[in-house]
Amino acid sequence: MKMALLRMLTSVWVILVIALAARLGFAWNQERKIPYDVLAPASFAQETGSIAYALANGKGFSSPFRKETGPTAWLTPVYPLLVAGIFRVFGVFTRASFFAVVFLNALFSAGICVAIFHAGKRIAGLGVASAAAWLWAIFPNAVMVPFEWVWDTALSALLGAVILWATLKLAESRRWRDWCAYGLLWGFTLMTNPSLGSLLPFLLVWAAYRAGREMKFASAKLTLAAAGVAFLCCVPWTVRNCLVFHRLIPLRSNFPLELYIGNNENYATRQFVYPPKVTKERELLRYLRIGETAFMDEEERKALQFMRAHPGIVVELTAKRFVAFWTGLPDPVGAFRTTDSLLVRVLLACNTAAAIGGLMGIIVLFWKRSPFAFPLAAYPVVYPLIYYLTHPNLRYRHPIDPVILLLVAIGVGSLFRKSRPPSAGYEALASA
Repeated sequence: MKMALLRMLTSVWVILVIALAARLGFAWNQERKIPYDVLAPASFAQETGSIAYALANGKGFSSPFRKETGPTAWLTPVYPLLVAGIFRVFGVFTRASFFAVVFLNALFSAGICVAIFHAGKRIAGLGVASAAAWLWAIFPNAVMVPFEWVWDTALSALLGAVILWATLKLAESRRWRDWCAYGLLWGFTLMTNPSLGSLLPFLLVWAAYRAGREMKFASAKLTLAAAGVAFLCCVPWTVRNCLVFHRLIPLRSNFPLELYIGNNENYATRQFVYPPKVTKERELLRYLRIGETAFMDEEERKALQFMRAHPGIVVELTAKRFVAFWTGLPDPVGAFRTTDSLLVRVLLACNTAAAIGGLMGIIVLFWKRSPFAFPLAAYPVVYPLIYYLTHPNLRYRHPIDPVILLLVAIGVGSLFRKSRPPSAGYEALASA
């Protein structure tokens, strides 16, 4: 009986079903609270929905704010094209389209259980793998995101987890097709969420280093092949941007706005307003008037001017952004005390605990001199840097949350193994 229960608890397919049920159950519960005629239009009222609307109506990749403002590189093409395809099948801004998007997001999110399970099993065994998958299955952010955001967020988290799993496997491969497939995976990821691209050189170099211990110079050729394939996947989009905007925009154009949102004149020397809620809305009115290229040039100029004029404020804001990225708010303790929302308290507690547990997992891996310490640590160390500079959001952190929870499982698992010896049944199952 115990063995049957243990096998069920460590079955990735059981965890996957529970994860999918949790996400769809949350969506069903929330959908009932939103007026019938508001749900779909409100959910698509952002850049992804607007670009998908333009695509579905034959106007090309354009108009990120529903008004016809011409071509855009505000987002990379994968997810808007996916939503546009759903519009073509289920109708534009319909409830059927919204539910199709939510179901697809829920599948992406639940599928992460499989990737993180196999990555965890390769790193630390069946117990840690199962714990990480269960943590992801019930993690509040993961349950909520598929319904809350018609965006690439859930897909990006899936890609981030799959990339980790693929990197671990790649380090043991000598086959050209595996390294080229890895490049294709990265190419698709860059066309979905370029922010994950900050991890590419670190993970690829680590895989090449591990493989190079046996293959020596052959690993350099394989590394170049993987990087070349990833680069070639981005070329058509970059060429399109050059032809349309007459300048080099490799992936996305909106970084100047994001930089200005986090670094602008709304921050007085003595009294900070965080975040500046009026900034984006005010600036977008100007975007609609002067167009994307001129708008981004002006945003970059204003952001850099502010940062040069107020370096001390920038340092303080960066510290606040660091806290907000990992907890959800720049003053988590104060917010926890004053809020009357149970959900806010749960999110603050879970995200803070995950951040602390992830740090503990990194320490454990380096303390034990694990060969996997470097690629896992790259996720929480490298990926957030751009958000410390611009502005944070739990949605922006989401693509690395599966790896953070894997690190939590590794850290807690290390404490558990010190306090209790594993049972004979667990040992037998782990070795199976």
